[in-house]
Amino acid sequence: MKKELKDQIIESISAQLKQYPNFYIADIEGLNAENTVKLRRSCFERGIKLTVVKNTLFAHVIKGLENEELNLLLPVLKGNSAIMFTETPNGPAKLIKKFQKDMGKPQLKGAYVQECAFVGAEKLDELCAIKSKEELIGDIISLLQAPMRNVISALQNGGGSTIAGLVKTLSEKEEK
Repeated sequence: MKKELKDQIIESISAQLKQYPNFYIADIEGLNAENTVKLRRSCFERGIKLTVVKNTLFAHVIKGLENEELNLLLPVLKGNSAIMFTETPNGPAKLIKKFQKDMGKPQLKGAYVQECAFVGAEKLDELCAIKSKEELIGDIISLLQAPMRNVISALQNGGGSTIAGLVKTLSEKEEK
């Protein structure tokens, strides 16, 4: 491979690492053409960019970033490596798990999610459990709504006298 081509590939990988905050390294060796197309299509539908890279070039990019967490992923760069770049932290993990049930591949090698490195296939369930930004916002909204729901429920269950008593108490406080 010519040096100019290597430099272009390294630039492309670096740009993707800057664009996407999370990535997964997976082994897709052994998938036939039909299953590879299914995987790529599923990735595209979920906003995941799937790229097959040479381990040496990807390692060169990681070493150049001088990030201790990223350096933990260097040992997994052996054999076939496909990189799944994503905005959603748990998207590729759920996709890998789904495909593993059906085909036994891809195998998770490692991941860099929310500025933390995860090494090994045994981390897949842990990565699936990570919540996305939207899921966390939904949880917070639910927590904020719970006290309001309790007050409304208590007022509705207490009947009209509770509401009248509440209004009377509030009006007495205003008079004082």
